[in-house]
Amino acid sequence: MNVPRSSFLSGSPLLALSGARIKEFFREPGAIFWTFGFPLLMTLALGIAFRSEGPGRSAVALVDGPRTPAVLAALRGEPSLLVHLLSPEQTAARLRVGDVLLAIEPPASAEGALVYRFDPSRPDAAAIRRLVDDVIQRAAGRSNPVPTRDETAPARGGRYIDWLVPGLLGMQLLSGALWGTAWNIVNARQRKLLKRLTATPMRRGHYLLSFRISGLLFVPLQVIVLFAFGRLTFGVTNHGSAAAVLVLSLVGSWSFAGLGLLCASRAQNNETANGLVNLVTLPMFMLSGVFFSSGRFPAFLLPVIRLLPLTAFNEAIRHVVNDGASLFAQGPSVVVLVAWGVLSSAVALRLFRWG
Repeated sequence: MNVPRSSFLSGSPLLALSGARIKEFFREPGAIFWTFGFPLLMTLALGIAFRSEGPGRSAVALVDGPRTPAVLAALRGEPSLLVHLLSPEQTAARLRVGDVLLAIEPPASAEGALVYRFDPSRPDAAAIRRLVDDVIQRAAGRSNPVPTRDETAPARGGRYIDWLVPGLLGMQLLSGALWGTAWNIVNARQRKLLKRLTATPMRRGHYLLSFRISGLLFVPLQVIVLFAFGRLTFGVTNHGSAAAVLVLSLVGSWSFAGLGLLCASRAQNNETANGLVNLVTLPMFMLSGVFFSSGRFPAFLLPVIRLLPLTAFNEAIRHVVNDGASLFAQGPSVVVLVAWGVLSSAVALRLFRWG
């Protein structure tokens, strides 16, 4: 009687099937990458963004004025603080985007009050305010404490939620454009529908362009729903032009859809398409300032991060929504979006295969 070499496994259907699944897993590079490699890459990216370089230093902005030197001398003696001496306009801008969590305005006279400006909804803002006040009061001897005043009602567009909502719009448009384009094309290819279209006079360009046009029709609804919800629940206000927001959203969605076409140009199944879409979207969610400022990353990475399409969209839409800037002032960001849209579409059209 011949005993099979794997008699133990053949005697147990459950173990045999489990062994087959394990072999299939290690024969699929994509599965290995998303199971082991991608979490390591995300850990690396977040570790760089929230890296610890010795004792943590909290960035604060000090408004330049006649009584600034005394306050600056007190704060520079505290090793846990990183003090930026800025103009009032620069201070407001840095506070709004989250580069600093506390702004300090020295009094104009000896009788005046020191003003602390911060958004209490931002993490660590209140803690930094207490630390700074303790340093200044200790420097003053505490016998005659320095009078202070808190201003916790941020200027327009200065709350964290005001900063967050435009970034969420960018994330929504990127996800919708890529998944709506790549998944539908690859699903049609997997079901052999694309091969049937080769028998028709349809051009590749017309087929791919149809996804771009249909996707743009939903953009106004996405913008209205998100901002209406933000306005009703958190009082988020668009301080710029509604037309500018809509135009930027259309350009952004059109640019993002080109990446979706590129992901779908050769993918043979939904698993491959899903992996490619995640490979494109998730790093940009981390790098492009959706949930936290891109300024957390090292300075040498910032020029590369600013060339990403989602970064360009987020910067432009925040300037319009929070600062009331015009659409024409967003020229560099629009150029980046258009360049990504044109280049990714051209490459996708060249690589696209029906089968």
